[in-house]
Amino acid sequence: MFPVVTLPTCFFTALVSSTIALYDARLAWGLRFMTSPVYLPCTDGSRLGLGGAPLGNLFEALSDAEARAVVDAAWADGCRTFDTAPHYGHGLSERRLGDALRSHPRHSWRLSSKVGRLLSPQAQVPDEQHSYVQTLPFVQHWDLSASGVRRSIEDSLQRLGLAQLDAVYVHDIDAHTQGDRAAQVLRQVLDETLPELARLKQEGLLSHIGLGVNDHDVVLQVLRHAPLDALMLAGRYTLLDTVALPTLMPLLQERKVALALGGVFNSGILATRLTTDRPLTFNYAPAGPEWVRKAWGIQAVCDQHGVSLPAAALEFALAHPATHIVMLGVRSPAQWQAARAAEREVIPDAFWQQLRHEGLIPAEAP
Repeated sequence: MFPVVTLPTCFFTALVSSTIALYDARLAWGLRFMTSPVYLPCTDGSRLGLGGAPLGNLFEALSDAEARAVVDAAWADGCRTFDTAPHYGHGLSERRLGDALRSHPRHSWRLSSKVGRLLSPQAQVPDEQHSYVQTLPFVQHWDLSASGVRRSIEDSLQRLGLAQLDAVYVHDIDAHTQGDRAAQVLRQVLDETLPELARLKQEGLLSHIGLGVNDHDVVLQVLRHAPLDALMLAGRYTLLDTVALPTLMPLLQERKVALALGGVFNSGILATRLTTDRPLTFNYAPAGPEWVRKAWGIQAVCDQHGVSLPAAALEFALAHPATHIVMLGVRSPAQWQAARAAEREVIPDAFWQQLRHEGLIPAEAP
């Protein structure tokens, strides 16, 4: 027989007390994580964040040092919200952002990534894949199944070197991207993708669920059937393209969906002053004549009021009350600083009034 050891009552009291304290601490941490804001403004209150597509070598390559310089410059300037995706350089953007951010206190910044595309290793890959050059040695394929979503989140966290994501967006489920599969994809998102993300949210691997798309229509379709915490919308509420204004923007306010706007320069046409010798792109393709005419009309009003075109584009996007933050994809510290200067530019009310008068922006636009 083993000897009976009698422990003092104070031991059990201390054990129960410490267990309760540990449970309370974990519960408080969980509640903080689950209820924390999706996006954080810059430390000076500016509502700008850093998008990760250029860090994945979109269209042209950045060295690791150049990519790190972009993130470090944005951080030093107060940026605290960052976005990436497996799609961006086939994991390259996630690797670079994780390496740059990991040393900063985790509670002091926000990071989102996306699901929809899984990456598989392949020794030989093309130099260019889906507009990204010199990617990591992976190929991508679509997988919005519950198991695919879980694997995608776990893979992203490993590339980032992190344990949680602040937001996860279901990526590129619009008809333009999915083509004939769009209806089938939407059904799968509602039946599998979003429920699995909800389970992962309960497990503490992420805190907010949303869509990351270039189309407002699919957001309206999803919101008819499911709630969303957040939305990353690229190119559909800009100074040039306000298609989301009449229906989606008020619905986001009504449903309290946190909105991050991307592509506010419409992939380049609004990024700098227009000149006759500059190629004009809209939605990553040569701009159509209707967009070119409208952009030149806006440029003419800018000139009359001494306003820069990128400042007008940036401040228009930020002016809508549904907008929580604007995400900027920049390739250098100088481009980040240029965007910050544009945001600070003082634009007279007469400028906006003239744009409305000439029909260049809707009368109801804030």
